[in-house]
Amino acid sequence: MIFYILGGIVAFLLIAITILLVYCYMHVFYSKPRKPLKADEYDIVTGGEYDKHYDQLLTWAKQTRETPHEDVEIKSFDGLTLRGKYYEYKKGAPVEIMFNGYRGNAERDMAGGVERCFLLKRNALVVNQRSCGASDGKTATFGINESKDCLKWIDFAIHKFGKDVKLIITGISMGGTTVLITAGQKLPQNVWYALADCPFTSAKDIISKVIKDMGLPPKLLYPFIKLSAKLFGKFNLDEDSPIEAVKRATIPVIILHGDKDDYVPYEMGKNLYETCASKKAFFCSKGAVHGLAFPENKEDYIKAIQDFESSLAE
Repeated sequence: MIFYILGGIVAFLLIAITILLVYCYMHVFYSKPRKPLKADEYDIVTGGEYDKHYDQLLTWAKQTRETPHEDVEIKSFDGLTLRGKYYEYKKGAPVEIMFNGYRGNAERDMAGGVERCFLLKRNALVVNQRSCGASDGKTATFGINESKDCLKWIDFAIHKFGKDVKLIITGISMGGTTVLITAGQKLPQNVWYALADCPFTSAKDIISKVIKDMGLPPKLLYPFIKLSAKLFGKFNLDEDSPIEAVKRATIPVIILHGDKDDYVPYEMGKNLYETCASKKAFFCSKGAVHGLAFPENKEDYIKAIQDFESSLAE
């Protein structure tokens, strides 16, 4: 009798753990199938401070869609088709490769990015990260596999635009994490610098922060989340992190962060800046919440980039 009771308890625990692991993967990493937006349909973040910038964000999204561009695509290291759009300011100008955030898409998250690139007299290659927008994939890996995709996009850009092309790798939120992890790797001399807007220090840090915000125990749940990534996403969540990558950064880095960001805390951006071992700069976008550092302070944002680029020429 005791054997059957113990067996029942073990079976119950195994079922409960399996359900928890599936829930963790689906809630944290899985991205639902994405349908193309209709011609008059735009994905704009709303609520709170975002409503203040809604008209500007919508205008940028419309301009991005209507501006002449070339659809481009590559194959990832694991066989996914990744898609983006290339906007040309001037042939031979530097190319900025731009990566969207967690469960976002290029048009929404990089709203204003093409305009900013043109103001800075550079071309824009706006990329949908894996499991985002028009790109294939169903698993967001918090910069782990995305940084490997970034290397592929760098190779693509050099092949397409020539061996002398100057490149900037840029990302917002998880896209910022993508380029910072990439910055810690050996890169072609073409890569001028990395620009990270509101990046987080590590997958563990941001996931634990969100768990805590939900009133749940991070130390208890994170191991299950990490295991679900391994089992269902086939990746190691702790394989690398921005905070470790910037210690071995091989290119200059500029980090920009809103001081009112309550999703990816401002302190994470500052910590990354202070830890970075390469030439670096930091811009505080006063009053900006998550992802709004540029629209909140456009002129100062652009000046910070220009000043940083000037310092690199010295």
